[in-house]
Amino acid sequence: MRNKLSTSNARQLALKILLKIDRKNSYTDVALNRALNQSNLSSSDRSLCTELVYGIIRHQRTLDSLIDQLGKKKAQQQPPNLRRILHIGLYQLRYLDHIPPSAAVNTSVDLAKDNKLQRLSGVVNGILRQYIRSIQGNHDPLILPNDTLKKLAIQYSFPDWIIETWLQKWGEETTEKMCHWFNQSPNIDIRVNPLKTNLETLQTQLTSAGVNVTPLGRFPCALRLKGKIGTIPTLPGFSQGHWTVQDTSAQLVSYFLDPQPGETIIDACAAPGGKTTHIAELMGDQGTIFACDRTPSRLKKVQENAQRLELNCIETVVGDSRYLQQFINKGDRVLVDVPCSGLGTLHRHPDIRWRQTPENIRELTSLQLEILNQAAQWVKPQGTLVYSTCTLNPPENQEIIQTFLSTHSHWKIEPPNPHWAFSPFVTSSQWIQMLPHKQDSDGFFMVKLKKG
Repeated sequence: MRNKLSTSNARQLALKILLKIDRKNSYTDVALNRALNQSNLSSSDRSLCTELVYGIIRHQRTLDSLIDQLGKKKAQQQPPNLRRILHIGLYQLRYLDHIPPSAAVNTSVDLAKDNKLQRLSGVVNGILRQYIRSIQGNHDPLILPNDTLKKLAIQYSFPDWIIETWLQKWGEETTEKMCHWFNQSPNIDIRVNPLKTNLETLQTQLTSAGVNVTPLGRFPCALRLKGKIGTIPTLPGFSQGHWTVQDTSAQLVSYFLDPQPGETIIDACAAPGGKTTHIAELMGDQGTIFACDRTPSRLKKVQENAQRLELNCIETVVGDSRYLQQFINKGDRVLVDVPCSGLGTLHRHPDIRWRQTPENIRELTSLQLEILNQAAQWVKPQGTLVYSTCTLNPPENQEIIQTFLSTHSHWKIEPPNPHWAFSPFVTSSQWIQMLPHKQDSDGFFMVKLKKG
């Protein structure tokens, strides 16, 4: 009885979070973390709640299509709380192997009754049992259209415009592989601070604490944490500044910049500081890094990360990088990791796929080009600039660079050296495009530009 009550609480909290996301347009990670921090759920129930919330946000177009096909009313015509209860039930039936079908049905019916939907509990019971009967008859109730774009969009739960963008750039096979990859739970990669410890020592400490840890090949300071890891700040070495969380694709950007001890580096869009602090570590904390951001609260996170890692060469600068004039011709190297649509991190931030629109991206590309044009003035003659994004969207990547070069004749692309230690990740003779299903990391774009 206690266990049943416990899992019921996990589902009840998941419903509460989903409805808050709908009602207030809250960010999934923020709403989830806030609710979990205020709850007293067990670790297993926290995991179930997290799985339900993230999974349902990822798969909600697929789940809506199932409701459309199984119910008498379309998903968007259902009361919001009923729609989300059906999502919770169908998600468990379709995507979770460890939940018995009867438990998925019964707990969803209970959710309806507990949330003043007793008269509609029969609808929940009917739709979920209809789904089970179809599966038991070896028939998937999800009917997909023949059109490739619509089929992939419904099957993998993406808006049409993202699928269309990827189909045009990479074709059907690669698009489907990326969709599948983005619907998996994300890895947690960490970056070892070589100024405080080394990879082997930290790996031993984490393994001794019961964490499943794997080194990541060519990345000399990267480990991947797998399975249940608990709360990040409580893991060995975190509070001592021995490591920080950072995906390997993001780590690659700082290696590509190749900062040297004693140089002046300018990070145009620094917050929250993952790349800034990596640059400082690669420089041996020798030199000067100007970390810029227009939001003081976000710059505070850069300062907090630098303090925890005990890095002293970072100076924060509050200001919009489109208008900062004090750095003209001062940077040996400049990093322009621009605000972007984030389409390379859809597994980590599943709600991005529903938040971003083509209209938003047109505004973003204008902002990105403005930042790049200004930051290019900061580079010393013969200096270098790295432009990077965590998106898989050509207008924010290759097209921005082509536009920039068309109006800056004294700049040129500096191709990645084929003998570079990270050459397996190079996907073009001119720039690096990290495709997540190939590199098993976030989707990233990066290009190095040389000032003549």
